[in-house]
Amino acid sequence: MQITIFGKGNMGQAIGHNFEAAGQTVTYYSSKDQATTFGDLIVMAVPYPALAALAKQYATELKGKIVIDITNPLNFDTWDSLVVPADSSAAQELQKQLPDSKVLKAFNTTFAATLQSGQVNGKEPTTVLVAGDDDDAKHQLAQALAGSPLQVKDAGKLKRARELEAVGFLQMTLAASEQIGWDGGFAVIK
Repeated sequence: MQITIFGKGNMGQAIGHNFEAAGQTVTYYSSKDQATTFGDLIVMAVPYPALAALAKQYATELKGKIVIDITNPLNFDTWDSLVVPADSSAAQELQKQLPDSKVLKAFNTTFAATLQSGQVNGKEPTTVLVAGDDDDAKHQLAQALAGSPLQVKDAGKLKRARELEAVGFLQMTLAASEQIGWDGGFAVIK
């Protein structure tokens, strides 16, 4: 499967590492690059403020594509709130901007270190929670990661992205206040 990742930072590289470990082909672009090819899955591993511009720039190319939003729309000036409406999420806002795409929320409740190692705190498998309205798109994401060390769990409809973003926000604030490490976080244990 062909994977396109917007974002060459720690998260983009760690996510790409798992797709590559699963045998997929990954192409990386920065948010400032001019993308020329688009894979089956498009990962938006960029800061939340860059999401709208990418959606606008590539709306035509992203029609019919699975677009994965990994952002946590945190107010980085205050670190005390999310910047999306309380009854929405970054992923839901992206779906409005890309009505002909299949938007999923995933990878936002994991840190780059846990994605890279495949483990939370060196003990439990890293779990990727996925929310989205298209069951086939969620299945394709899970299949694309089969063979990587990650567990993929269906977290429900796209409206569940609100809760995923709240969990991501909580996890980031715990790490920033040094209550957990950047290799820690939440794990789903069977």
